Amino acid sequence: MTDMSLQSSDPTLLIEEISRLRATVARLEQRIEDLDQLAHNDALVPLLNRRGFVRQLEKLIDRATRYGDTGAMLFIDVDGLKLLNDSFGHHAGDAALCHVAELLRTDVRQSDCVARFGGDEFAVLLERTDEQQAEDTAQRLAERIAGGQFVHDGVVIPLSAAIGIAMIHPGDEAEAVIIRADQAMYEVKVAA
Repeated sequence: MTDMSLQSSDPTLLIEEISRLRATVARLEQRIEDLDQLAHNDALVPLLNRRGFVRQLEKLIDRATRYGDTGAMLFIDVDGLKLLNDSFGHHAGDAALCHVAELLRTDVRQSDCVARFGGDEFAVLLERTDEQQAEDTAQRLAERIAGGQFVHDGVVIPLSAAIGIAMIHPGDEAEAVIIRADQAMYEVKVAA
């Protein structure tokens, strides 16, 4: 530790100490940013994870409550991933998840939010949308996944997904929206 009386009397030492402290602060700020990325982004696909998605969902709920913005959540369950993993290995399942993530990310508006909830589940947050637009988007995404031509090691592997929709209402709770979307997805699976 340096002598404070020496530092205060020597401008060169003070400048060096300030520079050292600024470098330390910059490293800590970068570390905080890195940790935030890890906490809110999926490790496998370049999407938000559930925690990052919930943060965005809460922001949309706030805008719906405050300004009357509209929105919907799509809950997407990729069908048959366990069979795919068992038949072709987990690397094939991971490749299928990356394939679906890319399809979802490129087939929604830039203002929409796509996330991987974990396992074979994804979610899409549609901003400024009504129920009909949400249904049209869900149908389009389901068709895109089913027709997306997933090829692994030269083998075409069919994919499909069940998609549930929950509209976002002013005063909603994030977990309530997620539960409604999950239940709607389950109803789609049972009906298929």
